[in-house]
Amino acid sequence: MAAETKQTCYEGSSVDSFQFYLKHSGEHEAMLQSVHNILPGLMKRTGEDLSSLDVLGVGSGGGEMDVQMLSLLQSTFPAAPITADIVEGSSKLVDNFKALVAKTPNLQTIPFTWHVMHSEDYQKQVQAKGDVKKFDFINMIQMIYYVDDLADTIKFYHSLLKSNGRLMIIVEARNSGWDTLWKTYHKDLCVHAITEYRSSGDVIACLKSLGLKYEEHAVPNAFDITECFDPNSQTGVRLLNFMTARDQFYQSFTPEIRAGILDLLRNKCSTEKDGKVFFDSTLSCIFVHA
Repeated sequence: MAAETKQTCYEGSSVDSFQFYLKHSGEHEAMLQSVHNILPGLMKRTGEDLSSLDVLGVGSGGGEMDVQMLSLLQSTFPAAPITADIVEGSSKLVDNFKALVAKTPNLQTIPFTWHVMHSEDYQKQVQAKGDVKKFDFINMIQMIYYVDDLADTIKFYHSLLKSNGRLMIIVEARNSGWDTLWKTYHKDLCVHAITEYRSSGDVIACLKSLGLKYEEHAVPNAFDITECFDPNSQTGVRLLNFMTARDQFYQSFTPEIRAGILDLLRNKCSTEKDGKVFFDSTLSCIFVHA
């Protein structure tokens, strides 16, 4: 596929697959709990005297996380006016985000600037323009898998931080079920939108190589994948489609690969309890200092 048509975010049918996964996995709830516990104290330590708060969301999807974080920042810094810039490549998800903002009364005072483009296109646009807006808080949630050059992306967005700013990266944890699945079957899975799988271990190694200061927080999560082992279960098939980034799990792989993936999911990526199989979807929340 040509570089200019490479899918680098959720588009088309993958949007529906992503929304189905979010409802089933409880991933956003786990992330929100962690962010609620960490973000207010962290931002207070770095910005007691904030007169305004400029926020950038990169790969923000339908805004479910961003809306909650903006509300949290509002309550943490009630006197500071907030601006929000959003970079998201899926126009459908941007529409979902705008609808969510419209339904959230406290966000009506926040001016939003929408950049409907992929993160690397935003980077090119900013670098070409030269007039760089700086931010107090930048979030990159579950999007680092879709960039071509990890170090270049982190270096660029880190350069957009104000002097006391923080860059938050949420990514699947090293040695989680995701990490085990995608690194074991790398050559079979990393062929479409995700061409190089990355977990927190890869992000931390990159931060160290760039000499950036960071702190890491685990975000524990697990979800029920029992139905993935029943080929007649529509829920199971839809989960397998999302977890392997395919439209049709059973048509996309040879019988040997399918069997290997299912065996790995059950025996290496999950734990069993009361006859149910729970996939380890632990995440890592990394705050990078300016």
